[in-house]
Amino acid sequence: MKIRFLIYGLGGWCLEIFWTGLGSLLSGDMTLPGRTSIWMFLIYGLAVFIEPIHEKLRGRSVFIRGGVYALTIYFIEFTTGLTLKLLLGTCPWSYSGIPLSIYGIITLSYLPVWFLTGLLFERTHDLLLQLKKIRPAAQS
Repeated sequence: MKIRFLIYGLGGWCLEIFWTGLGSLLSGDMTLPGRTSIWMFLIYGLAVFIEPIHEKLRGRSVFIRGGVYALTIYFIEFTTGLTLKLLLGTCPWSYSGIPLSIYGIITLSYLPVWFLTGLLFERTHDLLLQLKKIRPAAQS
């Protein structure tokens, strides 16, 4: 579980840096600076707790799976964002001024992003399961 937490944390960091770099490109900054926070590593690592949900949803339609993942990600994003705001007085991200924002912590306009991110998580989880199966055979 610890290794998967680290993998999800690092993977989330990479996705976020890519996403914010893409945002920079869209705003005209050709140097493509990406941005993240140490806190985000811990938050992305929490994806390890979505694994049991993935196992229960196997075989369901892509719309159900993606929808459940999006709602789960919103829950984690809102809970961790609110916790950081209460404890630190700030949050590493802000959706203030973005349409469909709730307390500046989540924005419903990201529904397609979280839907697809959840489905990408499935692929990552399945890959980790495959690697776990291969690993003991490689050690013989």
